[in-house]
Amino acid sequence: MRRIIAVIGAGTCTRREFNAAHEVGRLLAERGFAVACGGLYGVMEAACMGAREAGGLTIGFLPGTAREDANPYVDLAIPTGLRDARNYVVATCGEAAIAVGGKLGTLSEIALALKRGIPVVGLWTWKLDPDRLFETRVPAAGTPAEAVDLAVQLADEREKARAAGVETGGEGEA
Repeated sequence: MRRIIAVIGAGTCTRREFNAAHEVGRLLAERGFAVACGGLYGVMEAACMGAREAGGLTIGFLPGTAREDANPYVDLAIPTGLRDARNYVVATCGEAAIAVGGKLGTLSEIALALKRGIPVVGLWTWKLDPDRLFETRVPAAGTPAEAVDLAVQLADEREKARAAGVETGGEGEA
């Protein structure tokens, strides 16, 4: 079964964020991961572009009901009709998530992933108060390669824990 890592970030981003997301997508695809995202533009398009150029699979969970809204690099466009609620699907579909830059939608996806025990790596994204996150941490990466390395490592650790029957996060956390 193909492994998935979500790439989250804003639909409008800086050139630096776009380039970083492109590199993240490429590196994930080179490691055999499918890239999942919100399917639109900005960081999402860049990650899909990088993954596609490296021969990877891209999945876009669209907020609306039209497949045509997907960026041109999405292989599997899934229209949800959920608007912002689709953030939950994006945030929880993978074994880990990488947040590149981002605005409030990205912040919501970070929180949703963490609540479900899905590790998140930040690349120039929200700075969260570690004292408020209790046992959960969002490691900050300085480069796309470092973000991918951390995300894959955390995904591997999470999968090993799950295989061993260890709970890695829960629905009931606030």
